[in-house]
Amino acid sequence: MIKSDSENGTSYRKKSYSQWFYYLIITIITIYILYKLFTGHGTDINIGKFLERSSPYMWANLGIALCIGLSVVGAAWGIFITGASIIGAGVRAPRITTKNLISIIFCEVVAIYGLIISIVFSSKITVASTETLLSKSNLFTGYSLFWGGITVGLSNLVCGVAVGVTGATAAVSDAADSALFVKILVIEIFGSILGLLGLIVGLLMTGKAADFA
Repeated sequence: MIKSDSENGTSYRKKSYSQWFYYLIITIITIYILYKLFTGHGTDINIGKFLERSSPYMWANLGIALCIGLSVVGAAWGIFITGASIIGAGVRAPRITTKNLISIIFCEVVAIYGLIISIVFSSKITVASTETLLSKSNLFTGYSLFWGGITVGLSNLVCGVAVGVTGATAAVSDAADSALFVKILVIEIFGSILGLLGLIVGLLMTGKAADFA
């Protein structure tokens, strides 16, 4: 299929806009670094100092937000992919619409994984005094929740897309031959396990993180 000139022009403009935005960010960062260096404040660019002085509450809450946010995006993305295929294939074979709802359930479980881990992580956020806020224990807890949340969120995002694509294939295959549904469903189950593995890894990453004190 040959793309029209308007489609080629639209894709080229989107690509040029993204490249322009990328170069703008790089330019701003470069100018800021050079300004600090030439004005005698090069020591202000200290990543270690920033990590030691930034609030662990910020990192913990960012991790929790990314955990639930990416999980919901993965679930919605999977439901969008598989739901569209179920509706489309259901026009040809209405019998597939009921049993293929299991693919929608598998996608929704991904969001539940993120919700459960977010609740577990949020239980570690307690009130800390100003004197001990930047202690090693609190910093460790903040960074553990941050990276644990990213791990769970990204795992659920990939899991949701994998289950959605596999569920869409299962719906189309079931419409053509009902004997293929169970075989593809096994593959879909293995794809859904990815989110559970991410959940376990997130719990292991934050297992030694104590409550804020």
